[in-house]
Amino acid sequence: MTEDELKIRFTYHTPKGGQPEKYVMLRDHGMNLALDIFQNCPECRETSLAFTKLEEAIMWANAAIARQTEP
Repeated sequence: MTEDELKIRFTYHTPKGGQPEKYVMLRDHGMNLALDIFQNCPECRETSLAFTKLEEAIMWANAAIARQTEP
């Protein structure tokens, strides 16, 4: 890892261009899947983990958009 990579990881990335629309699209898809899980899975540890992993997936996808489109 380089110092530049650390700076990318720990710096706020102001949304620009079409990024906000991409974030919304990913959150919308995540919400649809979350609702499917909620409606079809029993309330249990595994379902809770599914929600956590889904949140993580959306968060990392958004981070990819923010971090990899920097100049």
